[in-house]
Amino acid sequence: LNCGAVQRNSMETSPTEGVSSSSSTKMSTKFGDLFALSGPAPEIINGRAAMLVFVSPIAVEVASGRDLLPQVNSGGLSWFALIAGLMTVGTLVPLFNGISRESESQQLFSSTAEMWNGRFAMLGLLALAFTEYVKGGPLV
Repeated sequence: LNCGAVQRNSMETSPTEGVSSSSSTKMSTKFGDLFALSGPAPEIINGRAAMLVFVSPIAVEVASGRDLLPQVNSGGLSWFALIAGLMTVGTLVPLFNGISRESESQQLFSSTAEMWNGRFAMLGLLALAFTEYVKGGPLV
């Protein structure tokens, strides 16, 4: 009899305990919510663009020896705009379908790691531009 009471108590949950984790990660698909200052789209898109813009100029410098400014002046900006546009569309499609990046996150490729990599890429791009300006030529 006492055993049944223990079992019944263990099955009862509080109102917050019974909420599934999928409903807590449910996100709004409204344009204003996605692109709000604290929304997911600006952080993801800017971080991914920064990673692209940080890695690409360094690869071109290693291959050709041209620094950042000549790369931008010789058509690099139009290529960046095209690729960044495609990345933006690829980022927005899941967000507008209600799929958060946290729900698709895995242990190795986590959404937190992507966020920090994007932030460090933004800082790295600033450091690259500043270093090339001070040095007067390519970093590599």
